[in-house]
Amino acid sequence: MKVKHLFLGAILTIGAVSCSENETNNDESTSSSVKTETREQHGQSGVAAVEGEEANVLQVAMSMDDFATLVVAVKAAGVEDALVNTGPLTVFAPLNTAFDKLPEGTVDDLLKPENKSTLALILVNHVAPSNYPIKQLKKEAKKGRKLYMASGEYLEVENKDGKIFVGGTEILQSVKVSNGWIHVIDDVLVPAEK
Repeated sequence: MKVKHLFLGAILTIGAVSCSENETNNDESTSSSVKTETREQHGQSGVAAVEGEEANVLQVAMSMDDFATLVVAVKAAGVEDALVNTGPLTVFAPLNTAFDKLPEGTVDDLLKPENKSTLALILVNHVAPSNYPIKQLKKEAKKGRKLYMASGEYLEVENKDGKIFVGGTEILQSVKVSNGWIHVIDDVLVPAEK
């Protein structure tokens, strides 16, 4: 894959939110505060959260077991600091089960250091550098618009019987975080090869 250099460090974010894999809830909700310990990282991602503040994408992702694979991928791609940027960003966050659907060996292969740029491109394809709460996504679907993703791809937004789909996958739950919105999905949005 040919990797585009599109503000990768500035706009790449991937995140996650607490949700049961069997629940489908399109209601907007707010996240709870997450207190984290100072990690041995440098940059913004190494700064501890202040109790009472709204959690950012990285804090939410690291606090939930349902997103362990996503967190490992984010670390392997080296984009932790981007997850705490101010935004606004809209992140379509795949559950562990989404990564499990990929062909056998794909995740292990992507996590290799030599595939860091490919992994980063896949992760950026889950990020829209804009503010898209579920209400706005419904409007975009009604107008037949596509979302511009940080990868340079455009993903179709559809409303099927009141359920919102982006890139062909259903949004299971939406959560407001300090730096934008997280929409939980159960598929990995792999960009087209260029």
